[in-house]
Amino acid sequence: MGVELGKWSYIKEPQFSKQKIDAVIKGAIQSDIYVIIDWHSHNINLKEAKEFFAEMSKKYGKYPNIIYEVFNEPDYETWPEVKAYAEEVIKVIRENDPKNIILIGSPHWDQDVNLPAEDPIKGCTNLMYTMHFYAATHGKELRDRTDDAIKNGLPVFISESAGMEASGDGPLNYTAWQEYIDWMEARKLSWITWSISDKEETCSILKKSAKSEGKWKREDLKESGIKVREYLRKYNTKK
Repeated sequence: MGVELGKWSYIKEPQFSKQKIDAVIKGAIQSDIYVIIDWHSHNINLKEAKEFFAEMSKKYGKYPNIIYEVFNEPDYETWPEVKAYAEEVIKVIRENDPKNIILIGSPHWDQDVNLPAEDPIKGCTNLMYTMHFYAATHGKELRDRTDDAIKNGLPVFISESAGMEASGDGPLNYTAWQEYIDWMEARKLSWITWSISDKEETCSILKKSAKSEGKWKREDLKESGIKVREYLRKYNTKK
């Protein structure tokens, strides 16, 4: 859920935003799949976040489908600032939902996972920390940094990723993307790709012909969508 940007953002139109996210959450529960309630922001909005997650956790906390992402991508905030914010939001969620997973972002667009690894949130369970990559921009250095965080005991969830540049545009780098896929599979890391949209950008996987009800055919998918579906069908198997 977009928090700040655009005329329909949560800050400007909270009821509209909640109606949209409610529809997605209810659809996921009915379909028996996981759903991430993502506070999609680049800035700290503590008061608004606490109110939102108090309402969401009270409404949906009883369902095992729910995962909370309390701060999608901190950019220039320090880890102590992000940590203090997350601790406040976690308290609000845990009053209603004692055990569903909560995802925590890290500074520099979820790149600096070494920082929470050195100073993780204490006294809470079922927390994970997010790392984001765009394969045409982010290379082995980010994987190595994440490996170090994992070795230090940090539970990592890849809550945003794709094969193009970090801008969401530019050509797909299939070789670099496959390197990331292999790396994630070897470490049994959960990963999500960005994004299910029909905007004019490489990362939006749908063409304008794609219907909102789903059941998309190959001709409804852009190049990135075709590749994502291939990856999901290949790797989303029970082992």
